[in-house]
Amino acid sequence: MKMKAGRRALVMDDIERRITSRALVAGDKVPSIRSCAARLGVSPSTVVEAYDLLVADGVIEARRGAGFFVADKPQPFAVAETGPQLEREVDPLWVARQSIDTGEEKQKPGCGWLPADWMPVSSLRKAMRSMSSARIDLLTNYGGAKGETGLRRFLSRRLHDQGLAADPDQVLLTGSGSQALDLVCRMLLKPGDTVLVDDPCYFNFQALLRAHQVAIKSVPYTALGPDLAKFEATLLEHRPRLYLTNSALHNPTGATMSAPTAHRLLTLAENPTDRGDRGRRYLLRVRA
Repeated sequence: MKMKAGRRALVMDDIERRITSRALVAGDKVPSIRSCAARLGVSPSTVVEAYDLLVADGVIEARRGAGFFVADKPQPFAVAETGPQLEREVDPLWVARQSIDTGEEKQKPGCGWLPADWMPVSSLRKAMRSMSSARIDLLTNYGGAKGETGLRRFLSRRLHDQGLAADPDQVLLTGSGSQALDLVCRMLLKPGDTVLVDDPCYFNFQALLRAHQVAIKSVPYTALGPDLAKFEATLLEHRPRLYLTNSALHNPTGATMSAPTAHRLLTLAENPTDRGDRGRRYLLRVRA
């Protein structure tokens, strides 16, 4: 019984992987029962059972006399399972994987990662030793949904020192900057929205935005920030939902946005020149 369930799962995983990687998209015909059985080395009856389960889950649909087809509904997008987009000069997903998988002996100046010897290693070791002797529930249980309370209070105080009113309950901790950006995109964007980025921009921004299936537009980046004339023209023409940038130590140019440029960008985002455009825009600044 377990062996049969395993073979059924093998078939389901194969079809779902093809859909997730966009090898099969909505409306495409799924491999026939006989061809799938022959390729995976399972019986046709196992494939029938697997396909029936996929139909029940809404992943595929059966059409009488025609076979099985990918269901016409949004499918999950797995960045790790997509290959390089050959029509682009540089594919951001490929660059990201190369950066992560390359050994430590290679320099990675474009990734935004600090060298290990720049990090407060002694303080990190001390904090980890302290944590190892903490209450057992801190080591084994889940924490709060918003993150560790003490750290959120600390960040709240730092924000208040900078004139930003943010109570601890308004602070959400994430595992990484990429996770934080992903959450922002989930909250503010939907497939088909337009997002504005710099040209050039941090390659990971493009990988993230592509995963959210948005239209990406770019404006030239100068020594003082984005070209304001072209920024405003793009704003009026494409009406982007979000502008994503590095405000300081811009990656990859190393420039820092000037205060006048930042003020003008905020003004344009809050009060579009085109009075007929009522859609709210968001300026998302990311520290390098």
